[in-house]
Formats: sequence, C-alpha cells, structure tokens
Amino acid sequence: MLNPKELAILLIFSIVTVTAKPQNPKVLGFGSDSTLEVITWNLEQFPKEGQVTINYVSDIIQSLDVDVIALQEIGDISLFNQMVMNLDGYDGYAVPGSYTDLAYIYKTSTIEVNRIYEIYTASSYWAPFPRPPLVLDFQYKNLNFISINNHLKCCGDGVMDTGDPEDEETRRYRANILLRQYIDEFFPDNRVFIVGDMNDELTDEVSDNVFQIILNDPENYLFVDMDIANGSPGNWSYPNWPSHIDHIAITGELFPAFENQGSVIQTIKAEQGVSGGWSVYENNVSDHRPVGIKLLLPAGLGFDSPIDNKAAIACYPNPLQESTTISIPPFKGSAELNISNLSGQSVFTESLSEGKSSIIWNTTTIPGGIYFARMIVNGKTGIVSKLIVIK
Repeated sequence: MLNPKELAILLIFSIVTVTAKPQNPKVLGFGSDSTLEVITWNLEQFPKEGQVTINYVSDIIQSLDVDVIALQEIGDISLFNQMVMNLDGYDGYAVPGSYTDLAYIYKTSTIEVNRIYEIYTASSYWAPFPRPPLVLDFQYKNLNFISINNHLKCCGDGVMDTGDPEDEETRRYRANILLRQYIDEFFPDNRVFIVGDMNDELTDEVSDNVFQIILNDPENYLFVDMDIANGSPGNWSYPNWPSHIDHIAITGELFPAFENQGSVIQTIKAEQGVSGGWSVYENNVSDHRPVGIKLLLPAGLGFDSPIDNKAAIACYPNPLQESTTISIPPFKGSAELNISNLSGQSVFTESLSEGKSSIIWNTTTIPGGIYFARMIVNGKTGIVSKLIVIK
C-alpha cells in the first residue's frame, strides 16, 4: 500500500500527464478543387518561436489547402525558404533584404507564376509604403490574375491629418491613392486582388477613412470583407485590440465570381488548427488571423473556349534580338495585344481585328530584358507569354 507521500507524487504525475495531453486540432480545410483561394496572413515576425513556429505554420498551410497565400512580417527569409522547400505541393518567394517583409506561397499544381515584383520602391514612396507592395502576376485555369500584397504603416490616433506628412493615417491614405492609381494605369482590365495587413479599419468615418479613395468607386472596387468589418468582433482578424485590419479588395472584373453562391470571404480562425487554441497560436504563430477569399469562377469569366496558355501565343524567335513574330489565336469580339516590361509598364499596344493571325514586334529601340505579351479579349486578359529580348 502506498504511503501518503507516494500517493501525492502519483497524483501530481497523473494531473501533469492529463494536462499535457494534446488536444485534437480541427482540420481547417478552406480550399477546394473548384475554387480559387487567395489568403492574406500576417505572421508576426516569422518565425517568432523558431522551429516550433515553422511546424505550426506548415501544418496550417497544408490543412488550409489553398492556392495563394500573401504573407506579411517574414522576419527570417532563410528559414522561410527552408519551410517552403518542405511544404508538399507548394512553392514560394520572399523579397530579399531587411527593409521588407512580404512574401507569397502558392500551390504549384494550380498556379503558374508569370512574375513577382515590387512596386513603388523609390525613396520618395517610403512614407506611404514602408514596405514596397509585392505583385504576383499568375495564371489559374487559363486566366490571368494579379495580387498586390501590402503591409501599410501601423499605429496612429484614428484621426487623419492630411497637413502632416508623418501622420500615420495620412501615410496609409496616400498608399491607397497610389495603389488605385497603379491599378487604373497598369491593370485597367485585369482581375486584381488588393490584399494585406492594411493596419486600419474599413468602418471609420469618411473624414478619417484611409480607404475612401477605393470605397468611393463601388462600380470598380469592392472590399469583400466589409461585412466582416461590420460584424461580430469574434470574427475580426486582430483579436487583441480587437479590430479588423487585414483586408481583401477586388476589382470589378472579379465581381461576377464573388457574386456566385459558391464564393466565400471569411476570417479563418487558424487557432483552431493548433492544440491549445488562441493562447498557443498567439504565443507561437501570430497575433493576426488569416483572411481568405474563395471564388467560384463563372464560365464566362475568361475566353468562351479556354485554350492551353503555353501554346496560346507562339512567339518566334524567342529569345529575340531585333524582332519576333507573335501568332494570334482565333477569337471573337474586340481584342488587343499589349507588351509590358518587368515593372508593368506598357511598351507596345496594338488593336486586333477578327481573323488577324500574327503581329511582328520590332525591338530595335527596346532595351534587353524580360517582357510579357498579353492578349486582351473583350476586356479580359486571358493569355500571357514571356518574351526575352537579348541586346
């Protein structure tokens, strides 16, 4: 028979054993084979707890099973790259350098990356963009999409003082003006996602609302998470304040997809994907929850008869030096061919008539580099090919 001391030790051991037994986390599954998913997720100085964080984040990503994840606050690019290498079915890119913290992870079986690049990198834009926005130009099911990942200036007093260039709200307000200007100029007909930790609320009064330049144009822009912002604090992306500061906006080209019954926008309670819930998640992963959009694309969003992107625009020769012949696949309606450089600036545009089969692009005055030919049919960009000019 055990004496009182032995019984006490046994009882303590039993309590510790039961307490330490892990819970069974929920499967977060957000993605599906029939939808395009784009998620924004601030990882709060990844990896905040080293390998423990990496393990949690990897498990959550695999459980979510989504197409594109736009990430903010990548503190260690080397460890990020190592994590991506070990993810099953995913690839990724993080901007090198200590002044930025943006990255993408994408599913290789569904996403074909055309290019990833930063915008507004000049020092004159550092006030509105302490981290230059990161653009992902990609193909999904023969359709072209653009995602612009942001991490805007934090903090402030909630009051916008446009007379003070250092005012935090003013800096975020200027950032949204520049984002809209960039999209209006370079992606007027594209399917664009504006995503990220925007560090401000959609529901502020008009006079202090940093998003007003976008909210004022409901025919062309929509913050799809507005209902979340107006809803229960329990569904907000930043529970500690609490506030909802991680957002997703789309351009009008994506409105038909978002209006489909199978499309969804939600804050993903990623803490349900770890044992221990919010406290374990916050201590080991992030103080932000992901926000995700799932789009069921309507049949008429792209070309009536989708064709293989890789064979859609044949360019010969490619690489090229002085000129190349670009073949044009059959189409109905209005169309144009646009060629842009790595910065998204257009260097060539020509309207196309039905029955036109090819165009010769002369590059004698074009500097060497990588360019992208886009065929835009009835206002929708659906075919992209990469061109290499050698000088």
